[in-house]
Amino acid sequence: MKITGIITTLNESKNIEACIRSLQRVCDEVIVTDSCSKDDTAALAEKAGALVFVHPYIGDGPQKNLPLKHAKNDWVLSLDADERLTDELVAAIQQLDLEHTPFDGFAIRRRNYIGDRWVKACNWYPDWLVRLYRKDKLRFLDRKQHAFVPEKNTQRLKADIIHYRYKNYDSLFSKPERNYSSRGAKILYLQGKKANAFSPFLHGLAAFISNYLFRGGILGGLDGYVLSRAVAHNSFLKYAKLLEFQRDKSVREAEDWEAVW
Repeated sequence: MKITGIITTLNESKNIEACIRSLQRVCDEVIVTDSCSKDDTAALAEKAGALVFVHPYIGDGPQKNLPLKHAKNDWVLSLDADERLTDELVAAIQQLDLEHTPFDGFAIRRRNYIGDRWVKACNWYPDWLVRLYRKDKLRFLDRKQHAFVPEKNTQRLKADIIHYRYKNYDSLFSKPERNYSSRGAKILYLQGKKANAFSPFLHGLAAFISNYLFRGGILGGLDGYVLSRAVAHNSFLKYAKLLEFQRDKSVREAEDWEAVW
């Protein structure tokens, strides 16, 4: 059974070629949906053999679903540009009988890295995600941020995707061009959510306690502590920015609400 690989990109010139080569190990077609990159991501993707479609970013889930209408195959395998297939996953996919399987999709474990360090703390492993699925049965949820494919009539494959998630500690707190706290604050504001003076502190503290104590950050050494701090920092900023939108008309008016994402 043939598979279409799909990738959503924004300024991923350093990653796109390796990602495409990784998908081509099991896919006979690769489609890249580029979110109007300012670098040569699109050109490099075409050179590597991918079909490239350029579309302004409309949110995580909707953007990842765009290439489904262009895919020639029923089965699709979705990767982010900073992800790679392991040899074990390639072998596992090649052994599947997708034409006769009773399942609509397959969930795959994801190994998340900071630099060269595989981090398992804070529920970073096993990070199960449905990435191989029938396009007529499943798709990413229509969510603007942190979208995923639901595990509905799916099976888990005991093999991994490698995710080079962050280059270092600095990028944990400020990943270039991916200001999650600002996006999150805008989403909450447009949903009519309210914050008060205590909200940033309470949500930040709750995020730290949840990740450090209950999700195993305390067992992850310095990486677990820094990761828990980073999650708490993002949560604090999200609600601080929401409160700022509520309180300050000049801040609201300075925002481009047509380009929330």
